Formats: sequence, structure tokens, C-alpha cells
Amino acid sequence: MKKRIALLGSTGSIGVQTLEVVSCFPEHFEVEVLTAHSNTELLIQQAKQFQPNCVVIADETQYRRVKEALWSEDIKVYAGANALCDVVEMSTVDVVVAAIVGVAGLAPVYRAICAGKPIALANKETLVVAGELMTKAAAEKNVPLLPVDSEHSAIFQSLVGEQFNAIEKLIITASGGPFRGKKYNDLLAVTPEDALKHPNWNMGRKISIDSATLLNKGLEVIEAKWLFNVPLEKIEVVVHPQSIIHSLVQFEDGSLKAQLGLPDMKLPIQYALTFPFRMPSDFPRFNFSDFPFFSFEKPDYETFACLQLALNSAKVGADRPCVMNAANEVAVQKFLQRQISFLEIPKQIEFALGKVPLTTPNSVEEYLAVDYETRQLLQSC
Repeated sequence: MKKRIALLGSTGSIGVQTLEVVSCFPEHFEVEVLTAHSNTELLIQQAKQFQPNCVVIADETQYRRVKEALWSEDIKVYAGANALCDVVEMSTVDVVVAAIVGVAGLAPVYRAICAGKPIALANKETLVVAGELMTKAAAEKNVPLLPVDSEHSAIFQSLVGEQFNAIEKLIITASGGPFRGKKYNDLLAVTPEDALKHPNWNMGRKISIDSATLLNKGLEVIEAKWLFNVPLEKIEVVVHPQSIIHSLVQFEDGSLKAQLGLPDMKLPIQYALTFPFRMPSDFPRFNFSDFPFFSFEKPDYETFACLQLALNSAKVGADRPCVMNAANEVAVQKFLQRQISFLEIPKQIEFALGKVPLTTPNSVEEYLAVDYETRQLLQSC
């Protein structure tokens, strides 16, 4: 039987690559749901190509445009945030690919977990913001959380067959981003265009900025804590500029296992969709002669303060990762709109962490309330 997919965030970088993977295996996968925030043109194009049961446009002002464009197709059209949550519960959905960027993925992923749907998780903010809530619900519903991020997929692959062996350490690799080796004064005049030029990966705008500030690695450490039930003190970040070793696991006997490959997100996407099997692919192959050496460095926590802020928020716990994440999303948007400088991003995060009162949320609604409070604070200053 074909695996029927609900793809949340189909017009983003991960969403587009997921559809490329699905196209390679028409006998195994079928697109049941496509959703987008506001990219109507690409959503309409994807809907006509993949003929899903339904599409959702989160921006309700774009509903009529999508509806009219698909009126001759046998495709249902819905709009709004509530519709995102409703479609993941459909009985015709076998797996949910969470490719939405940011906290917008929180509610639909939680609803999908509660509905017992396996999750292919590319939305790291889901676990960063509400990791305890999400993993508890997944355990109660016996729902697998299959990582799509290349780093977490590498750890996941390295742990296959190791269920009886204790983890000593998880090592998450980082490319270092476009400003690796730079110091504070070198970053005073950084522009959005500079920060978007990632040396190895082709990613969306928000995640590209997170990679440039290294905050992305902080988010990945928090996500790894929840995905693999490993305490923060057993997770290490190492800069690996070649981006070939995607992450490693060290076991208590000292052995290290790693997953290697060219920087291509389609491989971890495919593995999440086909697990526990590996399907043939025509992805480019790694050749050792093209990479005569690998190098490794410690992250520069002083210059790239966002990484330390993320780790500090995780150590405190409660709602601090939620505040940190919301503040970062606002700050990144301000930077992209040239309202603040690159070096002001960590300052905005630190300001929010100092101003928003500490609470312990127990529901999606309470986490979203903290998220809203943080955004209002930063948008008004």
C-alpha cells in the first residue's frame, strides 16, 4: 500500500525537496495534503502536479485565489491555522511531514501526534519550544518522531541496532556558517545578503540566518535532548566546515559512530519516509578524493553569542527555550528587514529572556501565550 503523506509547509525548502523525493517513488508514496503559509503560486502548481485530496493556505486572505485556481480540480481547499490542525487528523493520512518553519508548526504537530500519526520532523522548533509536552504525548500514543534534520538523522541512523548500548555523548557538527573564523569587529557591517550566503547548504532565509548566528546549533542541541533522551551535558557541538560528517554518537566503550554524506537534505528526508528500509536513489555520491581531509574546531561562543544563549535557555528549562525561540524569530525578521544589525540579534534575545517572566507552560495554548508575549515585547521596542 502507498504511504499517504500530509506535507506541512510544502512550498519551503524542505517541502520542495520532500516532493522531489516523493516523485522518485510514485509506487510507494501518495500526497494526501499540501499546506503553505502564503506562497499561493507554488502551492497551486504543486497541487495540480500531485493532485492531493486537499490543500490548506494558512493566509486566509489568499483562500479565494487558491480556490479559483483549483476549481476544475478534484481538490478540496481550506484556509487558516485551524485547518492546518484539522487536516493532519484525517483518517487518510499515514504520515505527517512537518516542514513548517518556526513556532507555526507547534499546534498542528501536536494534534497529529495526539491523532496517532507518525511524524517526519523537520520543524525543530516543535521540540525546542515544547519538547517535554511533545515527547510525552508521542510516548503515550506510541508515535514515532522521525528526524529529518541532517544532524539528527545522522544520530538516528548511528543508533540503529544500538538499543542495548549506553550513549556516552552526542556530537552535533556545524559548518560554522558564512562567518566562520570571524570576530566581533568583522561582523559590524554584515548585511542580510552576506548572512544568507551559506557555504554548503541551500536553505530557507530564516534557517540560513540561524546558521550564520550559530543559533541553529543551539536549537539542534535542544531538539537532540528530547529526541534521544540525552541530558544536555552529554551533547557537544563541533565545527566541521566540510559538512560531510553530519553528526556522531560516542558509546561508553569509547567507540564513535557517524553518518557521512554530501550536504543534501533529500537523503535524510528519504530515510525518514522509508524507515526502516533504505531505498535506491540517484543522489550524488560522496568521493573521498574530493575531500582529502576533514577538519574540526570548537565553536566561538563569544563571537556567536546566540549559541550560548540557546544552551543557557535549555539549562533553565520551563518556558525559557520558548522565549528564546520567539525572540530569535522576531530578531531575525528585523535583521532581514534591515531594522537591526546582525550583532543585535543576540542582544534582542538576551533582552527578552530578562524581561519575560519565567513560567512553566503545560499545554500548547500556554506555550503559544508565552510566544505571543515575547513577540509583542520585541515588536514594540
